[in-house]
Amino acid sequence: MDVSALLGAVAAMPLASPSFPPGPYRYSNRESLIVTYRTDPAALERAVPEPLACDEALVRCEFMCMDSSTGFGRYSGAAQLIQVALGDTKGAYTHNMFLDVHPPISGGRELWGFPQKLAAPGLRVAHDTLLGTLDYGPERVATASMGYKHVSLPDTEAMRMLNEPGYLLKIIPHVDGTPRICELVRYARRDIVLRGAWSGPAALELHPHALAPLCDLPVREVVSAVHLIADFTLALGEVVYDYLA
Repeated sequence: MDVSALLGAVAAMPLASPSFPPGPYRYSNRESLIVTYRTDPAALERAVPEPLACDEALVRCEFMCMDSSTGFGRYSGAAQLIQVALGDTKGAYTHNMFLDVHPPISGGRELWGFPQKLAAPGLRVAHDTLLGTLDYGPERVATASMGYKHVSLPDTEAMRMLNEPGYLLKIIPHVDGTPRICELVRYARRDIVLRGAWSGPAALELHPHALAPLCDLPVREVVSAVHLIADFTLALGEVVYDYLA
């Protein structure tokens, strides 16, 4: 077998049946509940890698329902993102992320460096409440609630959030365990179609867990909550800083 001839066609391991197809990937009717809260500045300083910087001690807990996606199908997710800046450009650094399906976990980690782990996130409408949950094994790690579609959010505000770049710390070891890749990666959403955006009263509760440490960035004050439904393409990333160079 001429392995070199396969490199242009094979997206990932394993060779016989790659765990995910080539990107980029298109999402339709992707729904999310995003609760922004204030946390301890000292905790953020320990969590955010240079050269990213934090102007405010603001964190987002996001609960997602991927209703339809090319390559990955239907799945749910939850993430903890820190509001950061790289130079004059503001964005969101993904600190923790959890999905309930293997292919997007594998693809997200290998392609971009999303810090994804297997868990049981969920997003649903419970009567008059939009409810986001995250269970790690049998333990509840996070619960977010928001009044369902209380106030329409201006399209400009929703598009500002969706157009915001994201940052990731991609770490892949060598076969001997030493660092092989350690990069700061930036990604963006393209061809965005906004389906709806709302705000409302919200609450967020985090629970300590050794392997899902969202509580390392404790909730001091809930600032805002947003409910978004949109279509977009998750573009492939770019390296903005190489820590091994």
